[in-house]
Amino acid sequence: MSSKGEQPQDNLLKRSMKSRHLFMLSLGGVIGTGLFLNAGYTINQAGAGGALLGYLFGGLILYMVMVCLGELAVHMPVTGSFQTYATRYISPTAGFSLGWMYFVGSAATAGVEFTAAGILMQHWFPNVPIWMWCLAFVALLFSLNALSTRGFAEAEFWFAGIKVVAVILFLVIGFAAIFGFIPMEDRTTPFLTNLAPTGLFPAGIAIVFVTMMNVIFSYQGSELVGIAAGETENPEKNIPKAIRTIIFRIVVFYIASIIVLSAIFPASELGLLASPFVTLMEIAGVPYAAGIMNFVILTAILSVGNSCLYASTRLLWAMSNEGMAPKVFGRLSKRKVPLNALIFTMTFSLLSLLTSVMEAEAVFVLLMSIAGISVTISWMGIATSQLMFRRHYLKGGGKLEDLKYKVPFYPYVPLFCIAFCLLILVFLAFDPTQRIGLYYGVGFLVACMLFYKFRLEKKNKVIVETKVEPVN
Repeated sequence: MSSKGEQPQDNLLKRSMKSRHLFMLSLGGVIGTGLFLNAGYTINQAGAGGALLGYLFGGLILYMVMVCLGELAVHMPVTGSFQTYATRYISPTAGFSLGWMYFVGSAATAGVEFTAAGILMQHWFPNVPIWMWCLAFVALLFSLNALSTRGFAEAEFWFAGIKVVAVILFLVIGFAAIFGFIPMEDRTTPFLTNLAPTGLFPAGIAIVFVTMMNVIFSYQGSELVGIAAGETENPEKNIPKAIRTIIFRIVVFYIASIIVLSAIFPASELGLLASPFVTLMEIAGVPYAAGIMNFVILTAILSVGNSCLYASTRLLWAMSNEGMAPKVFGRLSKRKVPLNALIFTMTFSLLSLLTSVMEAEAVFVLLMSIAGISVTISWMGIATSQLMFRRHYLKGGGKLEDLKYKVPFYPYVPLFCIAFCLLILVFLAFDPTQRIGLYYGVGFLVACMLFYKFRLEKKNKVIVETKVEPVN
């Protein structure tokens, strides 16, 4: 790094992502395990009404996070995004802690996806241990991520396209089955009887806040828009466009899917290890439904894992160049890929191999809890960074009308976002199954803050003071 805090040109990532890549990367990062497996689990735990309320509330939080991230990413489109913003506008300690917090959460999410993929492979190969499939998929996605950024983005574009088409077809078939246009095997036409008011909240309203961690986990990945900003062409135009379309389509996909699943299946029938999407296609008489849908879901799950690996490696690369991670992670391969950071990230994904000694469902819930808590804290960091950035910008003489993208209803949007995320974390303390994850998550955050304060603060002072100016 030069004396001005700038990186040598041969160690910069390329702006090779187009608008369509950015849109599909973020959309594809969300449509995976969270929808195909976790949606049924959430309905089972909270009931149809609880799931709908939870995903709507989560969608509101997602909107607030994304507009906060949008203002920051358009003003300063850098790889690593919110970790860099937290460092600059909150404090280096906050940037270091949030960066490592999100890294662990995103890498753990990849482990969730590998575990889910291994579970799905039981459909075709029931006698092969799940952990062996996890290892095979780890190797496959490592190879894909080791390619150029453009190659990764192009592959992810088509993977995400398959998922979007599959979800739309599922919704069409589902609504047709609900109203009797398609007969269902051994079932009468349900219409909306399962959505009767008396059965919407079988476990009460409070359970909604406990299951919110499932919802936050499901929506994780939307923030890839910010992380990919440093490799995106024309970020001023493409980032706001991606944010506007992603929020609407993600929430519609999830809410519509919850309505279809809840209308056809009683909450007690839905669980974790069997995807209700596959079951619905089977009873609707779709030829080769189980095999086709399982393949689509497998593609979707691996796509999310792929996106998580991308996010984790780019974040680790950015932290390395800011002195917040070992320098070895800041090196790029000849293909301009942070290969060392990718190798380190893959070691976290190997947590999916715990399926060799633990029940697959237990591993899934454990990793999901870790990832959900990490992203909730990261979302709070994004909102706080935007709050501090706006104050810093105006205090420094900046004009509001000069911002290419602005958070509406400032400062209420970031303040409500922080409050809602904090409320979710508080409710976790009352759930015995997730309490330990909360303790570990908060403990890890505090440990990161203390480590930076006493080991890295003086060393990184020069680096922080000479950060690169915003790119406009």
